[in-house]
Formats: sequence, C-alpha cells, structure tokens
Amino acid sequence: MADNILVMENITKVYPNGFVANKNVNFSVKKGEIHALVGENGAGKSTLMKILFGVETSDTGRILLNGNEIKIDSPSGAIKYGIGMVHQHFMLAPSLTVAENMVMGIEPKRFCFIDFEKAIKMTQDVAKKYNFDIDPKAYVKDLPVGVKQKIEILKALLRGAQILILDEPTAVLTPQETSELFIQLKKLKEQGHTIIFISHKLREIKEICDRITILRNGRAVGEAEVSELSEQDISNKMVGRDVILKVEKEHATPQESVLKIRNLTVVNQFGKESLKNVSFDVRKGQIFGIAGVEGNGQSEIAETVTGLRSYSKGLIEIKGVNIEKHTIRDIRNLKVSHVPEDRMTYGIAGEISIKDNIISDRYFKNEYNKHGMQDTKKINEEVDQCIKEYLVKCSGREQPIRMLSGGNIQKVVVAREFSSSPDLAVVNQPTRGIDVGATEFVRKRIVELRDEGTAVILISADLNEVMELSDSLIVMYDGEISAYFPDSKNVTEQELGEYMLGIKKMSPEEIGDAIYEK
Repeated sequence: MADNILVMENITKVYPNGFVANKNVNFSVKKGEIHALVGENGAGKSTLMKILFGVETSDTGRILLNGNEIKIDSPSGAIKYGIGMVHQHFMLAPSLTVAENMVMGIEPKRFCFIDFEKAIKMTQDVAKKYNFDIDPKAYVKDLPVGVKQKIEILKALLRGAQILILDEPTAVLTPQETSELFIQLKKLKEQGHTIIFISHKLREIKEICDRITILRNGRAVGEAEVSELSEQDISNKMVGRDVILKVEKEHATPQESVLKIRNLTVVNQFGKESLKNVSFDVRKGQIFGIAGVEGNGQSEIAETVTGLRSYSKGLIEIKGVNIEKHTIRDIRNLKVSHVPEDRMTYGIAGEISIKDNIISDRYFKNEYNKHGMQDTKKINEEVDQCIKEYLVKCSGREQPIRMLSGGNIQKVVVAREFSSSPDLAVVNQPTRGIDVGATEFVRKRIVELRDEGTAVILISADLNEVMELSDSLIVMYDGEISAYFPDSKNVTEQELGEYMLGIKKMSPEEIGDAIYEK
C-alpha cells in the first residue's frame, strides 16, 4: 500500500430504494500510472468515481490520499485535493471561446470585470506546459471533438489536478484522435500525473493502461497488471461468462428501398448548412452504416428522418410516403423506430417508471386498450417480457427509470424501439457507454432486426462497431458524403478515419450511382 497515492477502503453505497451500488469495494492507484476501471453497466464504476469526486457520499469506508484520510463532500472539495474528472459528455459552453471555458468559475478579474487577456495567458501557459496545441481565442462550437476533449483535460489540469478521472474519453474520437490523446496521456503519466481510465473499449485498455480493477455487481472482483490479461479474460471477469467479442452475421440480401433521401439540406441554428444535398437509399434487410466525427451531419440525418428536426430542402420518403408535413407520431405510425443519440433528452422521461417509458410509443393503440380503458394485464406482461428479454437490471417495472445505470437505461430504450417490429430502425450510438455484455446483446439484436427484414440506419462513433455491423456504409464530413463503401469489409479503420477527418474524399464519380436507385 505504501506506493499507492490514492486508496479507497471498504466503500459501500446503498441507495434509498435498497439498491446496493458498491459493497466493500477496495480500489487503489499508484502515482504516475494509468489505471483502468472496468465493469458492466450497473457494476458500480460510476458510483465509486462519484464518491471519489464528491458527487456522492459513501455509507461506509474511507478515502486515503498519500496515506492520510480525507473527506470529500463536493467536486470543489475534490479539486482542492488535486482530483479532477473529465465527464463522458463534455461540460463546455459552445458559444464561448476556449479561454472563457477554461477559466469558468476561476475567472481572473480586472476592475471587477473578467480579464480576458489574463484568461488567454492562463490558457496558453497550461497548454504549453502539457504540450497541448489549442487556440485560446477559438470558439468551442467550431472545434472538432478531439480538441474539445483536450480542453476538458486542460481545464482539470489548470485547477491543479494530479489525479485525473477520465470517463469514456475516446467514445467519440477517430482512431487518429485517439492516438493523439494517448500520446498526451502518456506525457501526463511521465510528468507524474495519475490517470483513472474508465472505458468499455478493451483494446484501448490493453494499449494504454498499466493496471486494471474490475467491478461486478457492486464488488471488486479482480486487480491485475493489464499485461497479464487478454481482452477475453477481462470481458469474462466483467460479466462472469464467456462473451463473443466479434459480430457474427450472414451476408445481407437487401430488398426493396424503405427509405429514400434526395438532395437533403439542413440549416442549423448558426445559419450554417449542416447537411448539403445528401442522397441515399436504405433497403429492407440491410444495415446501412453512417460513420463520421460528431458534428458532421450524422445526427441531422437521424433527426430529419424521425421528425425531430425540419429540413430546408430535399425529399425524404419512407415506404413511398413523403414525410415533409408529418408529425413524429405520423412517422412512427409508418413503423419507424428510433434509438436516439442522447438517450436522456430524447430517449426517456426520467421521472416516470420503466413501464411507462416502454409503452410510451404504443399505449394509445387499440390492442393495448379494452372497453375504453388501458389493458393493464397485457401492458404489464409485455413490459415484463421486455425487461426479461433485454436483461434490464432493475427492481421491477414500476421503478423510476432515472434510478437505473446509463447502460440499463439504454437497454430500456432499445427494448421499446426494437420490440415494435419496425420496418425502418434509426439507431444512433446504440452501445455508447454500455458494457461488453450489453454491447454483445444489442449488436446481436440489430443483426436479428436486419434478418427479420428491417431496414436499419446505424450511426456510431465506434468504428469497430460500424464496420462489423454494417453491410454498406457512408462517411460524413462537413455535411457531405465523403466516401461510400458498398461492402463495409473493404475498408480499414485507418482509412475510414482519414475520410472522417477530411484528409481524403471520394469524387462524386467514385461514390457512384449505386448509393441510390434512379
């Protein structure tokens, strides 16, 4: 224990509903190491780190820093002890500059006003110290995701963080951006910083981490040198069974077109064209993949097709029906399902029950009502079947969905959308932030949907996922299709990353006419 900079001893956390998030967890990290923390969703990772960062308090146990017991009751308290956290969803204000975001909450003042020149100097100094290349005067809304990630890390370092908690830091990065981030993390490690690396990407854990702690069902079930474990070993310890890490599927046999998009153009809130004359078809029995760095038009495609966003010009037809004047319910009645990118905003209503979230797209249909009243028995049976089939860890159908872990919330969303027998499924980041066991399950269900004849649009920042699951795929860059691969097996991750970053772009002739029917 002597060489451990941080020790969490016998941490137990039980929520008021009786859910045991952590049970006598012991966790320790050494100075100057990158330590992986892994486990299934609901295993207790987030709760343990929230306790360390002062967002939650434990019922029992203690935290030792450099051998001395400390009490952390707030994030500001954690920062005073040199503990910083970079969340999976960035906490940046898009309309402000890099420097303004960097000093938020610790703004330098001059005559009672913010000293912007000093803010710029502070940003330049910390960036230079840690060899991060950023422009303090750039607006965050104009920056690629990889740079936003750097800003979040620098924000923590500026506030004196010696121990950095990184929650899914590569979730939205290209291979090139991930490689660049890993170079920076290794430099931080060389300078004596300690990094707690939370991720479900086992290949990256093998590449970057020194040691690993594995949680399962709220308990620590193993600590080891990463070099001593294979990816399969880690996944097996996480879920307590063998996990198939590779997607298994037969060759697709696409049929008639279900979705037809022609010259689709979308103007965003800043007056910029976020989609520019995009055209493609998605066919029955096909997984049509869309790859791209966040902010290059993928979300706009999903939102216009499902009715969440209006478009400036172009045509969207679903099963021959022009949806321009259709409401979201009209579109869903065409047997369209949608797993949204932001599950907390568009996927669920947090305060209501799991049951009400699952039936929210169907409660009004005749089959769920009898004699003018809801058929409670039928609804309960269907909801319980979804909970069972989709392996949702919960205390029952009446539990408020906000009480679930992120991965189990995602399972509820997927259960609702996939159990509706859709003709078109728009699936955006289906496995973001969920564990290997749940990922295996969700990916298998996507393939089963395809095999049942569903046309599937798959949008994912996980290149391994989009390449393995897709039958054909496009790459989006700056609102346009920069590449089209009729067979997703004919491209490497590295090449895909080059198209995603705009380093390479196919000509209209290379993309060809095969992307849609004339």
